[in-house]
Amino acid sequence: MEQTSNLQNHTRQNTSSGWINGLIGVVIFSGSLPATRVAVLEFDPVFLTVARATIAAVLALCLLLLFKEKRPGRHQLLPLAIVALGVVIGFPLLTALALQYVTSAHSIVFVGLLPLATAVFAVLRGGERPRPAFWIFSVLGSSLVAGFALSQGLTASPQGDILMLLAILACGLGYAEGAKLSRTLGGWQVICWALVLALPLMVALTWWRMPATFANISTPAWFSLAYVSLFSMLIGFVFWYRGLAQGGIAAVGQLQLLQPFFGLTLAATMLHEQVSIGMLGVTVAVILCVIGAKKFAR
Repeated sequence: MEQTSNLQNHTRQNTSSGWINGLIGVVIFSGSLPATRVAVLEFDPVFLTVARATIAAVLALCLLLLFKEKRPGRHQLLPLAIVALGVVIGFPLLTALALQYVTSAHSIVFVGLLPLATAVFAVLRGGERPRPAFWIFSVLGSSLVAGFALSQGLTASPQGDILMLLAILACGLGYAEGAKLSRTLGGWQVICWALVLALPLMVALTWWRMPATFANISTPAWFSLAYVSLFSMLIGFVFWYRGLAQGGIAAVGQLQLLQPFFGLTLAATMLHEQVSIGMLGVTVAVILCVIGAKKFAR
């Protein structure tokens, strides 16, 4: 009985830590789209994508060498490649391209679809089986976001919205695959090895897409590049993958429903973009959905 009680306490503590780590990750990621929006006004989207990955990968390589981490096994290379394609290349590139057509406030609303995408890939790739009620809340939250996008943005910029939807699918797969791998490889090690795996290609593309001069690049654009390189591409994933592994991919993934709230706040305060009552209403509704989804995630 005592052993069972200790195991239950450890499980609860692990789950609580997972939600805390996940929330920290979401807060960090919330600044990604506003920062990307600032950066793509002055940087080429492709250059921004490969440059941020190169900077983060160099730092990741230094961390791996400093802590003398073992190299991943051969069977872990394919999952790492999927992580790299999803979150190192796919999501940053697709969102950078999308933000040429839509505002960061509009793109942030699409992030509300990430929990559903992550949950689906958690079942397909992570072997998780949430209860039926979980899917009701998850689908409801995502439907609210998608419905708002359909009513507000698709007629204005179908290119931007399609790119954002593709970015969400790539990110959901990368999240689920990375969280599954972090159970054996470690949270920060997963994103570091994924970045290092993509480093040769990213360096080559950075050199190829580098602008002739940086003289016209403003300080806010440089700060934005630094943020998406250090926080969005590396530090945020340290907390995020650890949280997903500890608390469950589908469950902790629902915290992404809170990301629009933080992101819209940043878009309004830092970029002075207009945030409509409809956007705020959708955000409040999906926050309520995450509460219901959490209850039935396991």
